Amino acid sequence: MPHLIVVPLAALIALTGCAATVPMKPADDATNPLCAEIIVRLPETINDLEQRETDAQATSAWGTPAQILLTCGVAVPAPSELRCVTISTVDWLVDDSNPDRGTFTTYGRDPAVQVVVDDEISDSGALYALTDAVSVNPAARKCTTPENQLGG
Repeated sequence: MPHLIVVPLAALIALTGCAATVPMKPADDATNPLCAEIIVRLPETINDLEQRETDAQATSAWGTPAQILLTCGVAVPAPSELRCVTISTVDWLVDDSNPDRGTFTTYGRDPAVQVVVDDEISDSGALYALTDAVSVNPAARKCTTPENQLGG
């Protein structure tokens, strides 16, 4: 009789052991209803990386090991000296201070979304894949350059 219990348990461990949950921390505003709207619209794959289960609200990850991490509800960034890029209809502040990964935070949207992308992955491809989900949250501000602010 013990053999009947061990075999199904071993099979269950084998099935669940392949795709471990990615440990993440929820952002302060993770319970914002717009984060839920964003999360349910995320793509199942980005750059051929499969979406993974995470253990924190309003987060997602892609790849094994995880190479793209998304957190919704991070602090809304104020105007910044960071470079800003527009991918499709979404403005992203770019923090490339870590040579191993880029950190991108939406600008002008509340709640803000932060995406961390390993340097081996196409940043623009990953951000473009997230456009439909992130743009559910309307932009209140856009990135501008000093020239635009001065009328140049």
